[in-house]
Amino acid sequence: MPDNENESTAILKEILKWIKFSGIKEVRTVMTSTLDTEQKRLVYHLSDGKKGSVEISQTTKIGDSTVRRYWDSWARLGLMEPVKVQGGIRYLKSFELADFGLAVPPLSLSKKSQNNGETNE
Repeated sequence: MPDNENESTAILKEILKWIKFSGIKEVRTVMTSTLDTEQKRLVYHLSDGKKGSVEISQTTKIGDSTVRRYWDSWARLGLMEPVKVQGGIRYLKSFELADFGLAVPPLSLSKKSQNNGETNE
């Protein structure tokens, strides 16, 4: 039985490798067209399933309703997964921007005005 499990695991890993490879171009296309501004890429990057929309809103200086609207849209596209938390739902990004050649905008752009021109990272 253990040999069958090892063989099954190896087969599943091989299948997963090819599925990832075959889908990477499509994911990159969707991410590039959907996350078409620094604002959207920053919100996406910060969406770790732990931060709520209010926290991301405060960090990025983007309205809470905008963050939630982005999350809903991106979840429908498969770019995010809903995560149940006490008091509601948060979202977890499915991919890392860097894995698809997309730069993560610096937090300092959204926080400059908080500290008289100084940046926080």
